[in-house]
Amino acid sequence: MRWWWETSIYLAQKRRWARFHSAGAELDRKYWLALLLYTVLAVLAWWTIGGGTVAVFGRQIGIRWIPVFILGTFAFRTYIAMQADRVRRGSSK
Repeated sequence: MRWWWETSIYLAQKRRWARFHSAGAELDRKYWLALLLYTVLAVLAWWTIGGGTVAVFGRQIGIRWIPVFILGTFAFRTYIAMQADRVRRGSSK
């Protein structure tokens, strides 16, 4: 029974490792899916938040732009991470 338990734990860890450290076409697919979801969330935020204004650093900013800016920074961070991964993959070949 012990060898079965150790084997199942090893396989579970291996699957978990593969899921978090994917590369190649699967990572590209996840990248484009993430950007699509950021866009969908930005559009939904734009249509659901009212048209009021809020003072930011002494300037009046439309309240709709705040979640769009936050989602844009997430998308930019995703872009930078993807470019860094492409550089790492290119240098490891």
